[in-house]
Amino acid sequence: MNKVKSIIYKIRTLIKRFFCFINPYWLLLFYFLFFCFNELVYTIRRINGINSDFLFPVLFSLSFGLLLFVITGIFSKKVNKIVSICLTSFFTLVYMIQLIYFQIFRVPLCVYSLVGAGDAMQFGDVIVSTLLKNIIPLILLCIPVVLLCIFYVKKYPCTQLKLKSASIFFGAFIITYLIMRLCINMTGDSPVSQRTLYHKISSMELAVGKLGLMPSVLLDIKQLIWEPSEDVYAGHDGVGVPTALDNKSSTPKESYITPSSVNSPTPSPEKTAEVIKPTPYNVMDIDFEGLINNEKNSAILAMHNYFSAIQPTQQNEYTGLFEGCNLIFITAEAFSSFAVDEKTTPTLYKMANNGFVFNQFYNPVWGVSTSDGEYVACTGLIPKNGVWSFSRSSKNYLPFAMGNQFKKLGYLTKAYHNHTASYYNRNLSHPNMGYEFIAIGSGLEIEETWPESDLEMIEVTLPQYIGSEPFHTYYMTISGHLQYNFVGNYIAKKNKDFVKDLPYSEASKAYLACQKELDLALEHLVEELKKEGILDKTVFVISGDHYPYGLPKENIDELAGHKVEENFELYKSTLIIWKDGMKPVKVDKPCSSLDIIPTLSNLFGLKYDSRLLMGRDILSDSPSLVIFYNKSWITDKAFFNSKTNTVTFTDGSEYDGEYVKQVHQVVGDKFKFSAKILDTNYYKIIFNHSPPH
Repeated sequence: MNKVKSIIYKIRTLIKRFFCFINPYWLLLFYFLFFCFNELVYTIRRINGINSDFLFPVLFSLSFGLLLFVITGIFSKKVNKIVSICLTSFFTLVYMIQLIYFQIFRVPLCVYSLVGAGDAMQFGDVIVSTLLKNIIPLILLCIPVVLLCIFYVKKYPCTQLKLKSASIFFGAFIITYLIMRLCINMTGDSPVSQRTLYHKISSMELAVGKLGLMPSVLLDIKQLIWEPSEDVYAGHDGVGVPTALDNKSSTPKESYITPSSVNSPTPSPEKTAEVIKPTPYNVMDIDFEGLINNEKNSAILAMHNYFSAIQPTQQNEYTGLFEGCNLIFITAEAFSSFAVDEKTTPTLYKMANNGFVFNQFYNPVWGVSTSDGEYVACTGLIPKNGVWSFSRSSKNYLPFAMGNQFKKLGYLTKAYHNHTASYYNRNLSHPNMGYEFIAIGSGLEIEETWPESDLEMIEVTLPQYIGSEPFHTYYMTISGHLQYNFVGNYIAKKNKDFVKDLPYSEASKAYLACQKELDLALEHLVEELKKEGILDKTVFVISGDHYPYGLPKENIDELAGHKVEENFELYKSTLIIWKDGMKPVKVDKPCSSLDIIPTLSNLFGLKYDSRLLMGRDILSDSPSLVIFYNKSWITDKAFFNSKTNTVTFTDGSEYDGEYVKQVHQVVGDKFKFSAKILDTNYYKIIFNHSPPH
């Protein structure tokens, strides 16, 4: 008994001595635990758990905690107290905002997006609802600041460091920072390693998962303010990237398309064949050799070298198939395969199953959700991380945007959006794509509900172009927008009777009711075009901006009929390319929204250069590649999951490390050079500052 008492006494003595030692430095311990705790709460809420990558947020917490301890200890005690509370409150607010943003949009918030905070206030009911659903983690995030205030007032003195102590702790910060950097550098050169992401964040989502939230936010700020110079060209032998994906000699030629016939539109098949014979590849007359010889800027020179070495796609049996037809191109808010049902949405079902049927189409979510999703579909480029790519592109020459391509051919080109014209700066980006842009606040007169009606937009705008052939019309819809309920969502409430008998929960039925509005709009379009006698001369192209992330995961599983895998299957969707009278063409090739522009350019027989787009013509014999925001990828041979850093081969072959390395190279280059196209206005450079002829 005496031995037990002795042991207990010794333990108590050690604890007292520890607290006596730590007492002057309690704030340092608090900062370390503050960041560790907040990272833990955010991570668990984001992915429902933690993994070995959590080591890096812990290292950051120690290093940054030391820095904050120095910053909040060098002034007077009163000032130190104020600075300490203000800084911890600020960082708490950052964690809270990021948590709420992720719960709404399913991607982290980049700092640049704060410029659109005013527009986001239009969705106040969504924000309030998300706050209520996340009240527990939000309260947990507030606990450290509350405890800090209590400690300051009730018990612990405010720290004031002398010059010697401040120097020692600052030195400790330098040492722990270097240790953190050493650990980061030891993770290797993988495209998803902490080392790669630390030096250049190309995916905020991946960076947050690998480095932690606060380190990624600080790196995002650094990248926004100052982008270090880099060798943007990452090819081999100084000439390009001749890999298994961009060099046909490296990959056996495969046929992904089920042979079938399609009713030939105007003009005649002879004219289509005439387009194919002289030009077997989709390329333009670009003098890359001359550009390379005369370029002084090393970054632009690297781009010339890269694009000149890319293998272009060949023209094929579908080249010019829709030449001369009208085009109605729709990016539909939160449209997905769940919205395609023979009874509930018969028009969508007809289009999805009687045109080109893409069985492995993916619609990834990018950093700025809707805007980036629209940017990918409209430009064939990958968005740059940390900025609003579509908004930035408004100052650039975009020769391959559908509006600019068709406008050059004499088409009437109009674009419509049934919400605020300036939201995401569409009033700047969409006219730059070659459209007369009309939206609420800039000529579109419709009832301002939330969300607004796709059907009403179609009814109001159709007379503006239906009698003016040839025409190309672009729509960005809004009726499919979250939140999915029958109380605050006008469209869901409007169409409730269409879905009331479906065997789903309320949120799932509300989502389908919202998509019903799109179906009604398409039904009206089809009827009016048929009356005009031009339905068989009009091509419909429909894809979503992103999957319905406003639906809770359990509702997505409910609509799918099984538990949906979250890295790949969650983004699997439907791409509609349909013209009345055509026979179905089944396509089993993996593809994505990045491939829409080159595919349409080929189908309409447009003159474009396939080397200068990040996507590829789906109907060509080019190897497939689907790229995701977190740098996961799918090809015809394998798929790579960046979250687990694992590769699975699907063609029956054994693991091929060289092939995986090559695909990583291609994916990394597409991210880099797509960003460089945006940053340098590259299309304007290579086309000699004027539209190509």
